[in-house]
Amino acid sequence: MADTPLEQPEELVHYEVADRIATITLDSPHNRNALSRQLIAELFERLDRADQDPDVLAVVLRSSGRVFCSGADLSEAATTPMEEGARAIVTLQRTIVGLSKPVVTVVAGAARAGGIGIVAASDIVLTAEDATFALTEVKLGLAPAVISLTVLPRLTQRAAALTALGGEVFTGTEAVAMGLVTRAVPADQLDTAVAELCGQLTTGAAQGLRETKRLLAADLLERIDARGEELVALSARLFGSDEAREAMVAFLNRKKG
Repeated sequence: MADTPLEQPEELVHYEVADRIATITLDSPHNRNALSRQLIAELFERLDRADQDPDVLAVVLRSSGRVFCSGADLSEAATTPMEEGARAIVTLQRTIVGLSKPVVTVVAGAARAGGIGIVAASDIVLTAEDATFALTEVKLGLAPAVISLTVLPRLTQRAAALTALGGEVFTGTEAVAMGLVTRAVPADQLDTAVAELCGQLTTGAAQGLRETKRLLAADLLERIDARGEELVALSARLFGSDEAREAMVAFLNRKKG
């Protein structure tokens, strides 16, 4: 008898509002919160819902479980057109940067590859000191192409070269010095730090928050609009290469083993 396939949860991205803060939670543990078509579609909907809600002043983006986001869903690479997947990640970054409300991302565990694009697109990032980050694309014959739109402007040049070329893992504490995140705290203090920050944000007036974010986001939006399609093409070319396909198949087989 054939194995019964695991059923995906009906909802991969949860949404709730309290005290004028919309909290969006990634909850797709079966694939380590990878950026699957379903997760991205739900995330777009939740972000738009928060943007349109006049009672919401800011957005908190976080995850359940030990992994914030593992990046692209490699298991879908064979069934999703290369350009479509890459363009979705560009649009996701642009949506976060262009949202009219501040986006606070909270990283309690691991963030990899495309997940770091979400981190970099956010306005403020709080992380546990022992959370881990890595740009692992180079190990699969790829490059951090579309996420470079937001990641490279955040990182110092030396930090970008070290992590993008070496694929090295770095901690939340190190990520502060590298420019990727705003603040790192001990893991058991993370929820308190998030609550304190949200309390501070909600002292701002809606117009003040909106227009200040517009100023802060202008250069990054211009970069995304100017180079997005070029980097979608680069990403698609690399994902479609024989070298990358072989590396991704080997990676997926190791995960199954």
